[in-house]
Amino acid sequence: MSTKRYRPEEIIAKLREADVLLSQGSKMGDVVKAIGIHEVTYYRWRKEYGGLKVTQRKRQGRKRCTAEQKAITACLLPGEDSNLQPFG
Repeated sequence: MSTKRYRPEEIIAKLREADVLLSQGSKMGDVVKAIGIHEVTYYRWRKEYGGLKVTQRKRQGRKRCTAEQKAITACLLPGEDSNLQPFG
């Protein structure tokens, strides 16, 4: 059985829906059944996406990509403090 991959926008929407249901007094088991995920998935998503809005998540994703690109570039382009020696 294949697993469903949710986009960050869908995850944030499901977390908001869960918050609404929890604030209405629903139990956690009923909430995760209503939004169609497992309880462990809910807590993992809440840890990663909790409190974010969709626009903030998109901005965070761009920053993460930029940081990864800078790290890769720093590894590929040895600087003065690098101990990499050219072949030859």
